[in-house]
Amino acid sequence: MLLAGDYAYKIKKPVELGFLDFRTLAARKRYCDEELRLNRRTAPALYLDVVPITGTAADPFLAGAGLAIEYAVRMRRFAQEDLLDRMARRGALDAPLVDRLARAIAAFHEAAAVAAADSPFAAPQRIAALALDNFDDIERRLGAASPEIARLEALRAWTQAELARLGPVFGERKRAGRVRECHGDLHLGNIARIAGEPVPFDCIEFSDELRWNDVMGELAFLVMDLLDHGLPRLAFRCLDAYLGASGDYAGLAVLRHYLVYRAMVRAKIACIRGDPKEHAEYLSLAERLTRLGRPALVLMQGVAGSGKTTVAQELLEEIGAVRIRSDVERKRLFGMGADAHSASGLGSGIYTEEATRRTYGRLLELAGAVASAGWAAIVDATFLRREERERFRAFSRDRGIPFAVIACEASPEALRERVARREREARDASEAGLAVLEQQLREQEPLGLDELPFSCPPSADALKAALWKN
Repeated sequence: MLLAGDYAYKIKKPVELGFLDFRTLAARKRYCDEELRLNRRTAPALYLDVVPITGTAADPFLAGAGLAIEYAVRMRRFAQEDLLDRMARRGALDAPLVDRLARAIAAFHEAAAVAAADSPFAAPQRIAALALDNFDDIERRLGAASPEIARLEALRAWTQAELARLGPVFGERKRAGRVRECHGDLHLGNIARIAGEPVPFDCIEFSDELRWNDVMGELAFLVMDLLDHGLPRLAFRCLDAYLGASGDYAGLAVLRHYLVYRAMVRAKIACIRGDPKEHAEYLSLAERLTRLGRPALVLMQGVAGSGKTTVAQELLEEIGAVRIRSDVERKRLFGMGADAHSASGLGSGIYTEEATRRTYGRLLELAGAVASAGWAAIVDATFLRREERERFRAFSRDRGIPFAVIACEASPEALRERVARREREARDASEAGLAVLEQQLREQEPLGLDELPFSCPPSADALKAALWKN
């Protein structure tokens, strides 16, 4: 890397490392071009062009006339303190930036090229090979006498069991178009804050296999990195924001595998560097990640403006859960974005009785998928009718999934003020206005004593104790 004024110039070394081969000038030029093409997907303002280096090795010229002796990717420089890993270490990484990052990644994945069904990328056998290679490499370097071999073998056994269980799921993910041309190396050190916005850069250009990946495998790297930096609230906030934007709740089935896989890659790199302390720390992280998340089904209940979404946001970060919003999923059912306005009147458009029935059916389907994958689902909907609540409670009871209802309340005056303000600002997915609120206040069916609601907001510790009894 050469630094000159407002620019940085990346030059590839003429090396061959098995997974890359930069020994010829033609190869280095090709991969410079690829680096430019791929990184301009997420960072067009940073990646400017590929420039020739002319002259001689003793007296080179950037972009000079004559025969090229080398090539460089020209980038715009930015402050290194604006790298997200540095921001995380000094406590400057905040929730709004993480929200914007998650939405940006979801949009990037949505626009990324989809892997052909007959391509080798992210096939179950290749996923298994990449995961198990980590253990083989580490074991060779540690030696059979290492005291860490027992821990390593326990993690290998867990990984093998997950790979066997998830084989069909990996195949279905690919058939569903969830294997795409991703970034490939999406961690906090490869994301910068540029003009206030999070910008991923430095993607993998030298390996198709490492770049073409399940989108959930890519997100897992970022979530794992946030957890590694001691930021569990931001990790679950990032996951929730990504799922809300992408709708890829089915990906939770493979998330835990990819979290552990990413931690083991870090453990292997630490082992290669000869850093036993860092290696042990990543083994410990991988062990914790095998136990991350517990299934549950939590209903937020209350009329418009009662604070359901705000409380759900706090709880999902505290207990490690995923939120499913009826306002978002209703619009998704009708092919609309969360920020779109349907212009539907009271009881019409996307708010008819039939549309509401379909919406609650979809919420139950998604909540079931989340809980079945071993994660807690917080369903953010009004749940004003006992019949609607009972369907979810019966579902959880039949499957042995812990269940709770959180009842959110406020005075009629406070409710009207909140809804009127939200209606004026028009920045939320909810379209419920004052007319909707008045109807809800008239028609809501109170919770029965048998429904055991929590007061709102509940203590996160009390909720965890009630759901999981420990």
